[in-house]
Amino acid sequence: MKRFVGFVVFVLLAVLPVPAVAKTTPYVADRQTKIDVMGEWAHPDDDTGFIGPCGVWHQLYGVKCGVIMVTRGEGGGNAAGTELGPDLGLRRENEDRVAHYRSGTVDIFNLDRVDFFYNQSAPLTQYFWDEQETLRRVTRVIRETQPEIYIGFTPTLAAGHGNHQQAGRLIWEGVLAAADPNMFPEQLKGPHALSTWQVKKVFSGGSTAGTGGTTTSANCTTGFTPTGADTVAGVWTGYNSPYTWPAGNAQGQAAGTPKIWQQVSDEGRAAYPTQSRVMYKGTSAPACPRFGMTESFVPFQPNSNAAAGRDDAILFGATRPDPGGLPLGTLEYLTFSRFYNVAGEPFQATLHLRGNLAQGNVALTVPAGWTTDGPKPVKAGSAADVTFTVTPAANAPVDQNAKISALYTTAHASGYTDNVVRIVAAAEGRFQRWGNWREYDEWLQNTAPQANRLGRSQAIQSMGIGQTIDVPVVVHNWSAKQQTGAVSLDLPANFTVDAASKPYDLQPGADATVTFKLTNTDTTLPAQQNVPIPIRTATGSETLTLTLVPTTVIPRAAPVVDGKAEPGEYPGATLDLGRIWQGASTCTGADDCGVSATGEGSTAKVSWSDDALYFFIHVRDDYQSYAVTPAECVGHWQADSVEILLDPRGTASQDLKDTANTFKLGIFPFTQSGGPCWERDADNHQGYSSGSLDTGNAPGVQVASTAQWVGSNETTVPHAYAGGGYDLEVKIPLADLPSAVDPSRLGLNITPYDNDDTSAAGTTTLRHIDMSTRLGWSALGSVQSDPYRWGLATLPGYTPPAGRPTTPAPPDVSNPNLNGALSPQTIAQSARNGVPISGRVPTDDLKILSSALRGDAVQLVTSSKGSGTARAFLTRGELGAIPVWTTSCTSDPPPDYGFTPCAVTDGATPPWSPDMSGHLVKQATRQVTRGVQTWTIPLTAAQRQQLRDRGHLLVSYETSRNEVQAFDIRIG
Repeated sequence: MKRFVGFVVFVLLAVLPVPAVAKTTPYVADRQTKIDVMGEWAHPDDDTGFIGPCGVWHQLYGVKCGVIMVTRGEGGGNAAGTELGPDLGLRRENEDRVAHYRSGTVDIFNLDRVDFFYNQSAPLTQYFWDEQETLRRVTRVIRETQPEIYIGFTPTLAAGHGNHQQAGRLIWEGVLAAADPNMFPEQLKGPHALSTWQVKKVFSGGSTAGTGGTTTSANCTTGFTPTGADTVAGVWTGYNSPYTWPAGNAQGQAAGTPKIWQQVSDEGRAAYPTQSRVMYKGTSAPACPRFGMTESFVPFQPNSNAAAGRDDAILFGATRPDPGGLPLGTLEYLTFSRFYNVAGEPFQATLHLRGNLAQGNVALTVPAGWTTDGPKPVKAGSAADVTFTVTPAANAPVDQNAKISALYTTAHASGYTDNVVRIVAAAEGRFQRWGNWREYDEWLQNTAPQANRLGRSQAIQSMGIGQTIDVPVVVHNWSAKQQTGAVSLDLPANFTVDAASKPYDLQPGADATVTFKLTNTDTTLPAQQNVPIPIRTATGSETLTLTLVPTTVIPRAAPVVDGKAEPGEYPGATLDLGRIWQGASTCTGADDCGVSATGEGSTAKVSWSDDALYFFIHVRDDYQSYAVTPAECVGHWQADSVEILLDPRGTASQDLKDTANTFKLGIFPFTQSGGPCWERDADNHQGYSSGSLDTGNAPGVQVASTAQWVGSNETTVPHAYAGGGYDLEVKIPLADLPSAVDPSRLGLNITPYDNDDTSAAGTTTLRHIDMSTRLGWSALGSVQSDPYRWGLATLPGYTPPAGRPTTPAPPDVSNPNLNGALSPQTIAQSARNGVPISGRVPTDDLKILSSALRGDAVQLVTSSKGSGTARAFLTRGELGAIPVWTTSCTSDPPPDYGFTPCAVTDGATPPWSPDMSGHLVKQATRQVTRGVQTWTIPLTAAQRQQLRDRGHLLVSYETSRNEVQAFDIRIG
């Protein structure tokens, strides 16, 4: 004992932040804090395309990458364990760090925003993320780390997941805010004052389509020609990495030979077992990941120049001097008086130059047939703004972006930049946007106009078959002349309209709205639910995508929930559930795809009685999936299940809340305990709804199931359903819905999920993992998140009880997000690089006056200026990347260990909870008050022994004002 105590020495590595010092010079990030290339994404595993490029940039060019991760993915499923909520967030954070660790990307800035459920709404994401606070944190991280290049999701609706859309928007908003002294000015003053910061290049939503280039050699974008207007930069991942193949590897590679960076990337891409990923056991070929640039404030090389093909071209003007010769730090960019322009009408283009400018001139290059004045001179100095008049050709094609480039030339150097404008019809008729589409276009106009280059929202609407809707068209005059004409619709079969055309007469800049009454005459749902309807004016057109959804009348009856449809219980129409909307490749044959050779497929019937809906659902299925335990009765898509989706007012999408205003019940037809279980997911109050874990969010729900578990999750026993499928009978009290039902417009869908053999290669045990074929009554991609795509039902004779609210209650996401002050990995990073936990406000209130191991305890003496919560974590071993796979390889040293299989059975997941795979030795919490305090953390002999392996004491501190601090004390 005495010798061990003498061996242990505590050393203070880092304290966040530095003591308060009055700042007289602008803040400059030191190398420990500075990030060269920052990526930003919504969830761990969104960022895997960043691994290989960052590895190459780091190894060859000394570039340091970092990642802003808005959430830790706590709201997703867990295919590898039982952790949910904050516990899952801790595990998923480690998976992301493991994936990136070998590329040198060790700084992952988690913002601690809630990961609530899959959706396709940026406004809903803003609601849950506290939009301004999230932007404040993003801005602090940018100002503190001062990245030169920013990469991530597109902000457009094409990003799909609403969290992805909002993460993309935060790139554009963060770049603007970080450079604007009026945004979050409190970050720019006081003892921890930062400075504004201008990111130099942005890659968010740019197109990488094109021809040429290679994947077989270095400088892989040489000869590449983009098909769009975005400049494209690429990097070859065929370079040898520092990581080598271990002896005995299953891929048969020679021991000790280097892995190429694409191999490292693909191994990292798979390092997310909780998200249904499996260990990568293949051999990778070189690739050429490419990035489309959407904004640049520095000179760069166009793809027409040979230098643009180099693997470091993305860095030009930002972290490396541009080959044109302008000094690093020179700013050069183009802006326009208008983005939307009309053929033949002039507008202004201005080149902005900042830096040590030599005398020279500027010339613009415009599309063929366009004209401009110039070239124009530039005087020597520190700033110049040179404005040109540009006139598009009279026949310039409409609804296309047009590139304009500028070349600044001096006696010894030159600098190139470009930007785009869009040519639109003089009289442009657009379907009147609503919901998420309208909100996105407003964001473009009011917040990030440069993102207009990515395109405005699509024209989207839905209607029930056989119904009539209004189709409003907004006509805008973009020209300087009066515009007259008419709007018309090109009608497909089975549609009629109240008028063939409707006139408009507009002065310059004016709008007018014309509205058509559109009627669908279908009597059955067509095979293709999406129907294109072109909208035409005298000078332009756009196409409305109209989604046809099924309709039904729900009759009144009085079923008994016993798993049988007795005569008279369900007199209404039979709903066809045999349409596939996702995963068609994972079902085999008619009997496994919701239908059968004899025509009997998956179906449903619905009735109402008193104040409840009743469902009788027949599912055709040939293979019984994994049977869940009660604790796994969430994430219904990871096993055979059926989800019932109800939008009580039929307006959830219009109200910008999507499924947060709905009721969604996921039902598992069998469990390991025998009977069914059910849960609510991605709706107004998600969480467990049955059994001992019931959260009380679906009282009165009844489920009867004919499915009987085969008794084993081993594929060595037969897994066929008796009778070729199963029946469910379900009662849902309408009082469980988030608001009163509108009996003339109830949104309704029923979606069976079919999982077959989910055992990993070489094993015989089924897994709780998403490998599902998804079917439905209204079957369109991502229909689970889009209430406007659900079917529509009426309930003749039903009246909601008096007093039941028609406005849904605020949504309850059930699982909270992880607080970064509870993550040892986050604390260690914050203490090392000085960026406050979660991008929150820093403090220096707490001082650690001394620390020592005394007998069987660690003793800390602290001094605080105020009150708060201190949390201590004693850790051992390499904390930055804790292995996510098991392997039988014996010569796979860190930090490469755990990624290579040496046997087909390798790739299991090590236990994680409760000690982070053995890396968390002890944790404790202390409420701190003003003044000096002593804190004792008891240890067992075994814990003291564990700390011999690179032991650390990590301390996080949160003040009562929500400020944060981090310490890392090494035990050596």
